[in-house]
Amino acid sequence: MGSRKCGGCLSGLLIPLALWSITVNILLYFPNGQASYASSNKLTNYVWYFEGICFSGVMMLIVAAALLVLESENNPKCCQSENCGKKYTTLLSIIFSALGIAFSGYCLVISALGLVQGPYCRTLNGWEYAFEGTAGRFLTDSSTWIQCLEPVHVVEWNIILFSILITLSGLQVMVCLIRVVMQLSKMLCGTYSVIIQPGVI
Repeated sequence: MGSRKCGGCLSGLLIPLALWSITVNILLYFPNGQASYASSNKLTNYVWYFEGICFSGVMMLIVAAALLVLESENNPKCCQSENCGKKYTTLLSIIFSALGIAFSGYCLVISALGLVQGPYCRTLNGWEYAFEGTAGRFLTDSSTWIQCLEPVHVVEWNIILFSILITLSGLQVMVCLIRVVMQLSKMLCGTYSVIIQPGVI
């Protein structure tokens, strides 16, 4: 019962993380609150991978909903045996948690790549990736950020939002990983309840 409540809390935690991921990803399309850059395709290419909206957002909401259903007391039974039903539920929980790791891991990787690449902005040489060849060194050297003339403060915008996406997706990975470990330990430790029946000894 305690592990079920704990699992339900972890699954419930995925919902606000997913909603925040969607919100942050949407904000990346509107530097300085302007939609003109998105409509003219003048945003970093990693924004168009929909990592926060689709994978760390909508897909994680589906994963969270499935896990909450599996953790509920009224989840549908798959077979007559109680042990069979528990093992089936545990297996499904592991599968959905693994999918959660894959979805949030995708967001984590893409967001990290977007952070290191830097924004697509207008410099004295025109529209380009001003920091693409710096291997992320510009992140610690704010004096170079003035190279981006437009959108204004786009470097700070990208750094903050991509960093938040990395944090959110990283937390999602951790939550799903904890769930996998919990379910695996439940499955392995629960083996003895099948082999040794009450009253045999």
